[in-house]
Amino acid sequence: MKTVLIPTDFNLESLNILETLVQQKTEKLNIIFVHAFKLSDSITDMLMLSRRSRDYENVSDEFYQLINQFKNKYPNRINCIGIEYFYGSTVAAFKNFIEAFDVDCIAYLKNYAFKPINKYSIDPKFLTERSGCEVLYLNTLTVHNSENLIETKMQDVQLLEVNA
Repeated sequence: MKTVLIPTDFNLESLNILETLVQQKTEKLNIIFVHAFKLSDSITDMLMLSRRSRDYENVSDEFYQLINQFKNKYPNRINCIGIEYFYGSTVAAFKNFIEAFDVDCIAYLKNYAFKPINKYSIDPKFLTERSGCEVLYLNTLTVHNSENLIETKMQDVQLLEVNA
């Protein structure tokens, strides 16, 4: 079972990577969406770090619903999908984070553009590219249903017959 870390800003478009991952990876996957925050200089914020439940308010209900729909769509390919936050700004701390979650690779969509969700958000590419973990840059797949694929092949055969 592979664990894939996906940096995100929790917009719904960032879920497009899931279809691509399921199509490209043959083994069952644990998927972790992560957002990185630098630590505040405030002592009060540091003391309250363990009570960061309000950070989960950044995740919309639609995001959670789409995750659940995707898990239900591919129950044999996805073991679990989770959401985590990384607090820190050093590569060493990030390496500890990926080691703690036993991450095998980090995946981005090729057109990924980081958008901070608050003033402490940091661009994850700074950390992921230096982490020593495999980084995958994936294209979004265009998924066709089987009916469209069959119709396309049939049209090609008909064109060949007409041209012959």
